[in-house]
Amino acid sequence: MDQAEKLRNIIKLQNQANIHQARVITVTSGKGGVGKSSCAINIAMEFRKRGKSVIIFDADFGLANIEVMFGAVPKYNLSDMIFRGKDFKDIIVKGPMDIGFISGGSGINGLDNMNRDQVGYLVYKLKELETLTDIIIIDTGAGISDSVLEFVASSAEVLLVTTPEPTSITDAYALMKSLNTRIGYLKEETAIKVVANRVANYEEGRNLYNKFNIVVSKFLNINLEFLGIIPVDSNMSKAVIQQKPITMLYPDSDGSKAFSELADALIENREGREVKRKGLASAIVSMFKKKNEEN
Repeated sequence: MDQAEKLRNIIKLQNQANIHQARVITVTSGKGGVGKSSCAINIAMEFRKRGKSVIIFDADFGLANIEVMFGAVPKYNLSDMIFRGKDFKDIIVKGPMDIGFISGGSGINGLDNMNRDQVGYLVYKLKELETLTDIIIIDTGAGISDSVLEFVASSAEVLLVTTPEPTSITDAYALMKSLNTRIGYLKEETAIKVVANRVANYEEGRNLYNKFNIVVSKFLNINLEFLGIIPVDSNMSKAVIQQKPITMLYPDSDGSKAFSELADALIENREGREVKRKGLASAIVSMFKKKNEEN
């Protein structure tokens, strides 16, 4: 039995012991600059308004999008917990409305330097995290890097953010194409929900989804779901400049109303299907297994 298999067994035993398991939602995109992090933050805000506890895991390594948009600087990140004995109380920073966020730092990139005890400890702590909150939102980096693909492949629920720009659509397709050949990705266990950002209205967003879904379904045999839209709203850039979520600064704006509808759709699972929860720890184990196989 290899080390990754032992860790998967740890997760299975902890899943059997823990009644509560957080819902994990991974937010991703084919390219940068399409509003992925704004989507993650503002949906988290809407979940909080509905009484859900939320933690955002910033997995965009090397870029501090979440902390910049929250206007907060974390003293420690995930690597400090793995290698320097810090606890979650040390690395979780509180943002608006008591939303927690964790900076990935170099934590995941340092997986290949971890020994068995360190990985076991990380898995144990991540399972603990899943019992402390209702929802974990993973904000991945943009593109098709190994870490992005591993998070998406290991997630049961994925939000794919795209815009009408041709490069955004092309890069979103490239992400789906790379995911389709990824070892560990199981179509039947992954619900990929498209969010059309910066569209003029619902009709434009739905048309964007329909055209994209036809191509992805035909050539990749992946069935996407349409979650909803975020319309063009000048208040969005104003909120980013002020390092505050639009749902906090401009609650009556079109953008804020759209995020409210997206959160409702996720809670009600409209146009979706039930998926088996996998958890954040499962994604980490998958990454560790892949790195071991490559070394």
